[in-house]
Amino acid sequence: MVLGTSSGAGKSLMTAALCRVLKRRGEQPLPFKGQNMSNNAWVDQSGGEMAYSQALQAWAAGLEPSCAMNPVLLKPQGNSTSEVIHGGASVGMARAETYYQEWFKPGWLAIRQGLEQLQQQHPQGRLVLEGAGSPVEVNLQHRDLTNLRLAQYLRARCLLVADIERGGVFAQLVGTLQLLRPVERPLMKGLLINRFRGRQELFDPGVSWLSTHTGVPVLGVMPWLDELFPPEDSLDLLERRGRKANAELEIAVVRLPSLSNFSDLDPLEAEPSVQLRWIQPGEALGQPDAVVLPGSKQTLRDLKALQASGLAMELQRFSAEGGAVLGICGGLQMLGRDLLDPDGLEGAAGASAAGLNLLPLQTRFGGSKALRQRTAVAQWPTTEPCPIEGFELHRGSTTALEPLQALCQEEGLGWVQGQVAGSYLHGLLENGRWRRQWLNQLRRRKQLPELAEDQGHHSLQREELLDRLADAFEANVDLTPLLTNP
Repeated sequence: MVLGTSSGAGKSLMTAALCRVLKRRGEQPLPFKGQNMSNNAWVDQSGGEMAYSQALQAWAAGLEPSCAMNPVLLKPQGNSTSEVIHGGASVGMARAETYYQEWFKPGWLAIRQGLEQLQQQHPQGRLVLEGAGSPVEVNLQHRDLTNLRLAQYLRARCLLVADIERGGVFAQLVGTLQLLRPVERPLMKGLLINRFRGRQELFDPGVSWLSTHTGVPVLGVMPWLDELFPPEDSLDLLERRGRKANAELEIAVVRLPSLSNFSDLDPLEAEPSVQLRWIQPGEALGQPDAVVLPGSKQTLRDLKALQASGLAMELQRFSAEGGAVLGICGGLQMLGRDLLDPDGLEGAAGASAAGLNLLPLQTRFGGSKALRQRTAVAQWPTTEPCPIEGFELHRGSTTALEPLQALCQEEGLGWVQGQVAGSYLHGLLENGRWRRQWLNQLRRRKQLPELAEDQGHHSLQREELLDRLADAFEANVDLTPLLTNP
């Protein structure tokens, strides 16, 4: 089990690295996070929702992602409420102050069922568990679902990860170990210092001190890596990237208050010629080459934030001047003319809102979630039909109020008018051929040479990045205490 001294310590990527290393060694790792809180989601082949970080770990393990790997997913909606997903399906809404009274027993049951399903499917596999946040929140330890309760249940050998970039790494590790209960301390088999940059020899005395003082060996020091994987928490987005020296296009991405599925933007981030600039409501839009409106967990609330901040008017001005705008899922819904919520799925029953009116569309929230993987054929901006794939994850249906060009041959997946386009397809930008054709449309407007057509899928680059991560992990971490049976 990979635990962290805090949220954002690097547990998700270290778990992915461990999965890839074990796969290389001929084992079948089984990634598992009992409970995750994230709006960065994936839809598996059965139509179940799970956190994207567990999907990434599944790919690292050479497996198809399955919601059994993340049986409890909490999707924050603001106002201390979250949608509760058990076994890939929505089972209700929870408030923070009553979550453990109402959802602890059902959550623990869902976790055990996920474990059982995963182990039945892969009886020879080795579970690689990821914790959540800190394992020693003393006010919550007796109600902990996914850290040390699970570690004790499975007698897992634990690796404790700390982020040296945050500062206070000695206090992080020593304090966490000090707060463990006597029954939990023997589970700790190693410490890992993450995101180190500097001269290793200057830090070596600290490594020796930690091992001696705590009695738990430091198994490695992972260097700072320029990963292109998304952070688990959207709060880290603004810190995650620097400027690219050779960027020729600037694409503004609206960082919505209830931003979801921001991993949709990773393929653009990976383009050497593209600089992403994340902007929040209240910040100036400027003059980017294109704007992307990503997904939202609370479309009506985020639309209201755009309108109240003045960013909605800036987007309308930008579009009126011929600017390119791409909306994905909730972003697509905001591009429309009207949004109707008769059943109160996003607020008060009967609520409605005017959209940005960049496309003549009407969205009506209602019915069950659309949860499915999709293959389609794009007919814009391609010169010939272009196969694409991705997944749908949304509530509500959208219809055109006027004759409108379809983005895909398949009905209801997207629409286009001039330089404004919107699609319900998460993962649209992972399709290399489609992405490059969209970028080349922007490049022609700036009289830049076109990029070579990319026939591949972003998953190929993701595999390269996972291998690079695993290479660094193997070079810097001694796994022997974790993999040797006591």
